[in-house]
Amino acid sequence: MSSRDRILVVDDNPESLRFLVDTLEAEGMDVLIARSGEATLGLLAEAAPDLILMDALMPGMSGLETTRQIKHNPATGHIPVIFMTGLTDPEHVVAALETGGVDYVRKPVVVDELLARIRVHLANARASYRSRLALGRAGRSLAAVGRRGGLIWCTPQAESLFQRIDPAWQIDSAALPAALAASVLRLLAETGPNAAVQVVAAGLELEVALAESDRPDETLFKITEVGEASKVDLLQAQTGLTRRETEVLLWVSYGKTNRTVSEILGISPRTVNKHLEQVFRKLGVETRAAATAIAVRYLSE
Repeated sequence: MSSRDRILVVDDNPESLRFLVDTLEAEGMDVLIARSGEATLGLLAEAAPDLILMDALMPGMSGLETTRQIKHNPATGHIPVIFMTGLTDPEHVVAALETGGVDYVRKPVVVDELLARIRVHLANARASYRSRLALGRAGRSLAAVGRRGGLIWCTPQAESLFQRIDPAWQIDSAALPAALAASVLRLLAETGPNAAVQVVAAGLELEVALAESDRPDETLFKITEVGEASKVDLLQAQTGLTRRETEVLLWVSYGKTNRTVSEILGISPRTVNKHLEQVFRKLGVETRAAATAIAVRYLSE
């Protein structure tokens, strides 16, 4: 592999642990170990592996219950879990996958098969991470929930917005702020791809809308502040214009003349024109129509 992947191996059997550690380290991977479900959860509070190999059956907290708790926590829910099991009954395999595991291998482990599955799921996890990182860098407030409305993950912008709605809210609660939860559950019952609801929470006017997701087990939604200030914030983040230049662009995109914009913003028409010249230069356009098209595109994303 091109980089040092970190794998957490969870197994109560010392011989299995030794075999897996030797196998993975021989492939250039860093290995963490835990011998119980309780130890696993404690370790995850301190370190973040790229993938977890989980023994399905362990004394005390089983691998299934441990995985449920891992997936219930948005801080760890993104980590792929591959189960290792000696059970052959299909219902046990189904139960393992229903907890949030991405795959399973049967014991005794076939090394080549195990390594192939690890590589596939590490690649998938990286692609998913890059997508979320791109969404966050684009300044979008997006969150994903499971079928019952529990929070799976969210971008940093959504996390910040949730804390504005409820200062006591924590991301590891695996739940949306109470002021949003009912609205999201309503959306989950909708069938239309563009379903949206208006919500007022903690004095904020919000639109909560469904968005496309590439995962069948999660529903993605976008939270947008409604109002001119929030639109200015969004445009400024996307364009890199100054605050005043962004305000001018927003009102121009509404079809307002320079004189009308000057009255709205309390500046002279000459100043509006100078700001507009800077907007054209920074956006690489020459006309109001072209600048308006860019603003409309950003505001509709």
